[in-house]
Amino acid sequence: MDLAQVRSALEIAVGAINGSPREGQIEMAEAVANSIIEEHHLMVQAGTGTGKSLAYLVPAITSGKRTLIATATLALQRQLVERDLPKIVPALENALGRQISYGIYKGVGNYVCLQKLNSEEPDPDGELLLEISSLGKEAQRLRAWAETPGVSGDRDEAPEVDRRVWAASSVSGRECVGADICNFGGKCFAANAKAKALNSDIVVTNHTLLALEVVESHPILPERDLIVLDEAHEFMDRTTQAVTEELTAPRVARAAAMARKYKALSNKLVDAFTHASDDFSDAMEAYAEVFRGDTELNRKLDALPTELETSVRRVRETAQAIMQFLQADDEIIDTTELAERARVKGAVNEVNVTAAKLLKLGKGQVLWYEPTFKTLYLAPLSVSNVLNKNMLRQTPVIATSATLTVGGGFDAMAKQIGFITGNEADEEPQADAIDPANVQMMDVGSPFDFAQQGMLYLPKHLPEPGRDGVAHEVLEHLGELIEAAGGRTLALFSSWRGVEAADAHLRKVLAELPIRIITQSRGDAVAPLVERFASDETSVLLGTMTLWQGVDVPGSACTLVAIDRIPFPRPDDPVMSARSAEVDAAGGSGFMSVSLPRAALLLAQGTGRLIRSNEDRGVVAILDSRIVNKRYGSVLLNSIPPLWRTSDPLIIKESLMRLAATYES
Repeated sequence: MDLAQVRSALEIAVGAINGSPREGQIEMAEAVANSIIEEHHLMVQAGTGTGKSLAYLVPAITSGKRTLIATATLALQRQLVERDLPKIVPALENALGRQISYGIYKGVGNYVCLQKLNSEEPDPDGELLLEISSLGKEAQRLRAWAETPGVSGDRDEAPEVDRRVWAASSVSGRECVGADICNFGGKCFAANAKAKALNSDIVVTNHTLLALEVVESHPILPERDLIVLDEAHEFMDRTTQAVTEELTAPRVARAAAMARKYKALSNKLVDAFTHASDDFSDAMEAYAEVFRGDTELNRKLDALPTELETSVRRVRETAQAIMQFLQADDEIIDTTELAERARVKGAVNEVNVTAAKLLKLGKGQVLWYEPTFKTLYLAPLSVSNVLNKNMLRQTPVIATSATLTVGGGFDAMAKQIGFITGNEADEEPQADAIDPANVQMMDVGSPFDFAQQGMLYLPKHLPEPGRDGVAHEVLEHLGELIEAAGGRTLALFSSWRGVEAADAHLRKVLAELPIRIITQSRGDAVAPLVERFASDETSVLLGTMTLWQGVDVPGSACTLVAIDRIPFPRPDDPVMSARSAEVDAAGGSGFMSVSLPRAALLLAQGTGRLIRSNEDRGVVAILDSRIVNKRYGSVLLNSIPPLWRTSDPLIIKESLMRLAATYES
């Protein structure tokens, strides 16, 4: 492979999707090709409209290297597998003179488990369906679909069902007996999808599976010569989430119920585990009551509280006793019983492992209690060192996103992903290892003319955000801006309280106008909300953090993006506050090293919702005066698209009204 070949292949691929050449895309494709040829890492910021997917797909395919693409969102996975690859692969096969294969790799829990579906005796997940008739009907619909010839068994293609129905029809990786043993192994949806992916040139997966493999240093995904981290700005958070342990009373109770249904276990073992589960449930409920009575309590814990430690230890001891029995019970021949034992073993061991880690809190870990969900969490303080060792030293990595820089520099994100760590000299690298520090960093820009297409409104007159939620003056001003825009607004809030306050206020002040308000609720799927917003161009969509990223609504339906405040981490966020405290203790600034970069990347994502095509016009309004009144505001402003700036509300309102008039005429 040489650069001329890559340029030619890119031209063919762009033609296959009826696209047009873009300078940034060509520059990125050449940089990706050089990274593959020279086996070094690459961090590349590619702004909206660059076409970064083709810029990494084409050189990867042209090279013939086995490539793993990890994304943060389901939407991008679908775009790659259902839109981009089907269009460009046939054209590139003709040009390169060889077949090109691709597949998607998901966790076992994303597929219907035929063994569980056909089990004669339901486990605790399935028993719930028998008690609620509506769930039973959904389960029958899912079964009918799973038994249809040719279906994939993939949750994303299945009929939409309640999450409890899906739980009763699937298993986790820990609970799966494996296709080689299972009665349904030859038909297994997960195994068949895995087999296709193992033999593919291009494999698309998610950040979570890659993170689990890297952190646990245990092979899960197919072997590869190259990793592409798309939406790389999210990878550290996804990695932290993937390896965060959590323990709840319902999880322990489910494991105990599964153990009770497994006849091979003695009543003594099961009774002890069940009693331990009940005691743990009581202890967690009592501890939640403590929080209800004292709102000043810190969720972050230095160690397990004495109120919980005894019950967690009892759960650990009884779960471990069951595990020892199950591991010694190796005389089972019946495959159905083997599958049942695997599910029991997986559920109990998950509780066993988590309880053990909670009891042995180590350095570099963060422990906290969430009273709303009555859950104990344990997360790593940092993941950059393990990413450095187990990923960046093994395989060339292309890390790309529309937002990788903070204040114009890559260092903050390079530290998060592991290109820069605090202890590079801790161990000698192997002779054939890739040097994580050998990384090229580049920004190929965007084809959009942000200063001509959009305005950034930075009002100085509004009060700074306080602890009491969104100020009334901010809500009043937001209503005026929405009225000027004739709706057409995506309003982003940093908290649910802000969303609810805005909903209540706007429904009053906009009641006489033909503007529909669509408000996100907890648990809402994002895609249907965005579809409703895009289909009604005078509507307003109010939402919180899940709408700050990935919303793509070009055209007249979104001409105003309003942001209530700079999205700094919550002061009581256990992981972020612990990371900040560690930096402060080392003599640095936790605010500048942790909180500000986090806010800058989120703000860049939020402002990026406005300009999605060359034809888009509009305003981003950041209704937080700190961005112009505080010294750190310049870092935030240098991290977002270079829109034309003003603090004059009259200019903004007039611009929005003129824009609305052009769409209404």
